[in-house]
Amino acid sequence: MLTWFKTDLHVHTCLSPCADLTMSPRKIVAEAARRGIGIIAVTDHNSAGNTQAVMSAAKGTPVTVLPGMEICTQEEVHVLALFATPGSALQMEALVFAHLDGTNEPELFGIQVIANELDEVEGFEERLLIGATDLSLEQVVDAIHRLGGLAVASHIDRERNGVIGQLGFIPEMLLFDAVEISRHLSPDEEDRLFRGGRRFPVIRNSDAHALDRLGTESTEYLLGAPTLPEIRMALRQEEGRRAGTIAE
Repeated sequence: MLTWFKTDLHVHTCLSPCADLTMSPRKIVAEAARRGIGIIAVTDHNSAGNTQAVMSAAKGTPVTVLPGMEICTQEEVHVLALFATPGSALQMEALVFAHLDGTNEPELFGIQVIANELDEVEGFEERLLIGATDLSLEQVVDAIHRLGGLAVASHIDRERNGVIGQLGFIPEMLLFDAVEISRHLSPDEEDRLFRGGRRFPVIRNSDAHALDRLGTESTEYLLGAPTLPEIRMALRQEEGRRAGTIAE
């Protein structure tokens, strides 16, 4: 039996230096449950360090948590990497860390909190997570796919860190599984953005950095189960699965 799931696949935790410190594992899960969000993805900047904590915090709740991260390429394009298992996300993190230079300066960029499922502070990430890797956009997308993940171009309508804003177009060789548009895009602007045709499924997520933004934009998916393989099928419109964009 297929069921509709309200889904937000772009959620930051307190590990992202630009996120509010209230974005702790238990608070994120509680807020998602309160807002009726069935599936969220944890997508901190260049790290999967808090994914397992949020997944553990969600046990016994109606919220399914997918592990992921938001990677900044050498072109300064943001890409969501979504995975079925924490192990795959951590493998991607290891690759990213090998290509990420710099040390965080908390007074400039904010602290990067590693938390557990009880919202206790386990430590602080010292790498400069807000920085760009030296991995190309093509290398990032290929690596995500090798690990069985979905590669989504983040907020493509945004001038800063969106693929179109950074490059002026989406290169033909890039095989995104979907592209994300932000809450700021009007219907007329959306039509202009895709005047060359829609090569990829279009989804919306909140890009939440604070609790009050969680699920403010989302996508509903008709799925057989709240899993990444089912979301992949919905994006491809396979076996009755499908996706539809909604907003609060």
